[in-house]
Amino acid sequence: MTLVRWNPWREIDTLQRQLNDLFEDTRVPSALFERAGVRVPAAELQETETAILLKLEIPGMEAKDLDVQVTEKAVYVSGERKQETKTEEKGTTKSEFYYGKFQRVIPLPARVENTSVTADYKDGILNLTLPKVEAEKNKVVKINLDQASA
Repeated sequence: MTLVRWNPWREIDTLQRQLNDLFEDTRVPSALFERAGVRVPAAELQETETAILLKLEIPGMEAKDLDVQVTEKAVYVSGERKQETKTEEKGTTKSEFYYGKFQRVIPLPARVENTSVTADYKDGILNLTLPKVEAEKNKVVKINLDQASA
């Protein structure tokens, strides 16, 4: 019989990988849709020295149907894409479009000034410019070494 030493860090690493896989998936399981998932908007995040630029792909919706809320640490986006109802006597329709409600919370890598956010929604792309809080911007601080050695 071989003696195997238990390593608690290995279990934590496994859990971390599983959580990463869960959050990387863009299809969120839903009890309402057993066969298909609810689609959440794809996001692209870019951080500069002064701001965070967030781009969300939300095609086929009007700006008035979107709810965007920004805190210092996250962006919350929700909306509902309503299905157009058509009555036809003959024929079938096959659709791969996603209809229904969606929501997504995107944590931000730095604190932002949520009162100074600018937004632009054009051609199904929502662009948010989130200026960083002054304390979060990279500042160069001179260290006085004379006092440190004394």
